[in-house]
Amino acid sequence: MVMVRKHGSLTKDEEINEASWVAARGAAVGAAKWGVFSILAGAAGYAFSPIYRGLTVQFKVFLQMSGMTAGAIIEADRRLIAHEVVMRNRKKIARDAAVWRAYEEDYQQLLDEAKAEAASKERVENIQKSK
Repeated sequence: MVMVRKHGSLTKDEEINEASWVAARGAAVGAAKWGVFSILAGAAGYAFSPIYRGLTVQFKVFLQMSGMTAGAIIEADRRLIAHEVVMRNRKKIARDAAVWRAYEEDYQQLLDEAKAEAASKERVENIQKSK
């Protein structure tokens, strides 16, 4: 049974807080990577294209910011998906560990019962031998 959150709080829910930091770091890295690419593309456009040189400063800034925004979105999404996979694996391991612990406890209980039964039989045999 999967429990779906209706309301989340960054201060109360550790998993949501961690996911938001992963996404924020991804956005910063993506904006930086794609920003460098946009700067290089702008420099190449300025050097080789008279059309690019004729663009207004505002439009050149828009092109630069568009590249950075796209990079931030793509990288944040990529990292968030990877984080989701890690969290699912952690939860699966925790569930499997709980099942395994329950199995070990049941097995240990069976062993203890078998030992107690064997000891009881041995006492009965010793009593019968002593008669």
